[in-house]
Amino acid sequence: MERVAVLVMEMQRGVVGDITKFPDLVEACARHDVVANAARLLHAARSAGIPVIHCTAAFRPDRAGSHTDNCPFIVALLKDPGHMLEGTAATEVLPELWDGGDLESRRHHGFSPFTGTSLDMTLRSLGVSHVVALGVSLNLGIPGLALEAVNLGYRVTVVRDAVAGIPEEYAQAVLKHTVSLLATRATTADLVEALGEWTGK
Repeated sequence: MERVAVLVMEMQRGVVGDITKFPDLVEACARHDVVANAARLLHAARSAGIPVIHCTAAFRPDRAGSHTDNCPFIVALLKDPGHMLEGTAATEVLPELWDGGDLESRRHHGFSPFTGTSLDMTLRSLGVSHVVALGVSLNLGIPGLALEAVNLGYRVTVVRDAVAGIPEEYAQAVLKHTVSLLATRATTADLVEALGEWTGK
């Protein structure tokens, strides 16, 4: 029987929380009840003994370990010297999604949770072969996660009502035309119902 883990992509206070600089993304999350759906799925996963791993992003104040001039989006973000600094509140996981038994995989570079992190090794040490992805965004993080996970040999499911991107039409197109080629798409309700099958309970 395959082992499953839930990967939570950048659901951090400085990305989609109370101190975000991305209000359009927060609005997109609200439109689809992303935080509430994520909280429901994570609670069910923990109850079933399925690992929850928060894939988070941060920068050191000296930017060590981060390429900062090879991507227009990063160049624009880092015009603010305080953006997503390690150790600040902005890098914290939304409190309603965090539990003391969860794991965290922090990165300082790029848009995928696998590159430059120990996430792959963590998953393999847990015997995981199937990852369930939720969070933000459908613009970059979720497609990047799914593509790299598939390349590394994992099966991927994306939680279609616990992800968001902007603008709405583009986000839905990514789900339909990109994510569907890489991953199974399922709702929170589908996955909560499937937990027993995944765990043998």
